[in-house]
Amino acid sequence: MANIIPFQAIRPRADLAEKIAALPYDVYSREEAREVVKGDDYTFLRIDRPETQFPADYDMYAPEVYEKAGKMLSQMIEDGLFIQESKPAYYVYELVMDGRSQVGIAACASVDDYENQVIKKHENTRADKEADRIRHVDVCSAQTGPIFLAYRRRDEIEREVKRAMAGEPVYDFTARDGITHRLWVIDDKEAVLRIQAAFSEVGEIYIADGHHRCASAVRVSRKRRTAFPDYTGKEEFNYFLSVLFPDDQLMIMDYNRVVKPGKDFDGSVFLEKIGGSFLVEKQGKNPYKPKRKGEIGMYFEDDWYRLIINNDCYTGDPVEDLDVAVLQKYVLEPIFGIVDPKVDARIDFVGGIRGLAELERRVHTDAKVAFAMFPTDIHELFAVADAGRLMPPKSTWFEPKLRSGLLIHRIERI
Repeated sequence: MANIIPFQAIRPRADLAEKIAALPYDVYSREEAREVVKGDDYTFLRIDRPETQFPADYDMYAPEVYEKAGKMLSQMIEDGLFIQESKPAYYVYELVMDGRSQVGIAACASVDDYENQVIKKHENTRADKEADRIRHVDVCSAQTGPIFLAYRRRDEIEREVKRAMAGEPVYDFTARDGITHRLWVIDDKEAVLRIQAAFSEVGEIYIADGHHRCASAVRVSRKRRTAFPDYTGKEEFNYFLSVLFPDDQLMIMDYNRVVKPGKDFDGSVFLEKIGGSFLVEKQGKNPYKPKRKGEIGMYFEDDWYRLIINNDCYTGDPVEDLDVAVLQKYVLEPIFGIVDPKVDARIDFVGGIRGLAELERRVHTDAKVAFAMFPTDIHELFAVADAGRLMPPKSTWFEPKLRSGLLIHRIERI
């Protein structure tokens, strides 16, 4: 059963929360990150992407870059820009996007639960990305960006969340991207015990977003378990910063595909080939957004098409029956020759938050065909993880994004 514990967060002063909180480090390119931090002495992106404090051509993985992150974090704490909770607490974290509220609990999850697959993954991680965050966490002795976890709703937890939200939040601000963030502190001893007991009854927890941050936190924990004197298993490095959302709160957006086929691509027979596995319905100039699982929108030669997956494409397998997997099996590999979409330069992925207009733009610039996907359901994600399987790359796009720097989990220094 899950071990989800309260912690003493380091968090911004209330008057600085809006200035400090930043989008996750990995939503920016190197150039975009430099532009965001320019002239801003508060944004936490400076710490999450410390290479922005060096010349543009500086080695972003040099030891001194990570050391800079640790020094900036320590300096901000010493300067009183952050406060530390006086006692362990859970935190209710609400995000509002386009009028839709999503509420979770910020807490620390157990490394052992990850190792024992109580906390389940659905993606592989890349060694280079993992190494970057390992060094960042290790040098800062802190986890600064929460892992996005999901679980099956429990009424006992929801009751505690509603009680907390009846009071005044410690933070309430709307960021530049229009997302409202509110935070409440639950530090009443009895409430804390009730929440911890309720989570202990949760059988499975799932990583929704943040696989690299999670894997990195686990690697740092393993390292410190070996190096830390008088290790007991109770140290803070045995846990990682998380925000946990019940399954009925989550919104998964579409994660779309654009394809840049090679010179041997024959557009004259493309629709005929597609018709072998899909019912193809031309929609004309009107963008087509899939309305249900089993439908895919396609933009090709200035026209939109509705593709309906043939029933005989389904196998009953939780991975192979994902729409993105069907597209890969019956279109991307046999027609375009894209065997491994993780590394093939002919395919690119476009988050649904950019809209269908972005797919049209890409086809008119550097691509030939675009596919608009119906969002993967959270319970499809659960089924894949429960089966011990992995989803195809770029199967899910979660919005809104959790902010970094809003809650920090400090781990022991060696």
